[in-house]
Amino acid sequence: MKQSADDAIKMTTPARSGKCWYLIYSKPRQEKGAVENLLRQNYEVYFPQIQLWRSRRGNRQLVIEPLFPRYLFIHLDSHSDNWAPIRSTLGVSSLVRFGAEPARVPDELVTYLTSRQNAEGLHEWAQPTLAVGDRARVVSGPLAGYEGILLAQSSRERVVILMDLVGGQVRARLNPDQIEPVV
Repeated sequence: MKQSADDAIKMTTPARSGKCWYLIYSKPRQEKGAVENLLRQNYEVYFPQIQLWRSRRGNRQLVIEPLFPRYLFIHLDSHSDNWAPIRSTLGVSSLVRFGAEPARVPDELVTYLTSRQNAEGLHEWAQPTLAVGDRARVVSGPLAGYEGILLAQSSRERVVILMDLVGGQVRARLNPDQIEPVV
């Protein structure tokens, strides 16, 4: 049965056989293309991705990015699999090596990574929580970039932060997704 790119991303447990996991280094921002091209050649691959919030053009967006940019895992048997096509696969830069030997990845690591995925096959970055009294930064809207102290969190899905602006202190009511903790 042929594996799809979604199956490679959503893989839940590594297969048990004489195979070992190895590490592939992809070309910049071409991880997905490398995965698809390796799958077309019937290789078993694992490409862990993470879902997190990013600020883009003043707006916070939920994005999906590689957990390890430019790296993906491939499951190979050193005796029966043909390794030659891997290095010329579109999107692949090289097989990671330590000296002349390909870099082996412990099965336990891949098992651990796959166990930490959600139902969609994505890892989730734990969002830092804010409590009353914590320092917060506004990340979107007209007050983006300003910092203040979280004064309250209301049941109407609003937060109130106190900011020092020119001429005095201002209380601003914002949506929770408009602020982030100051670390």
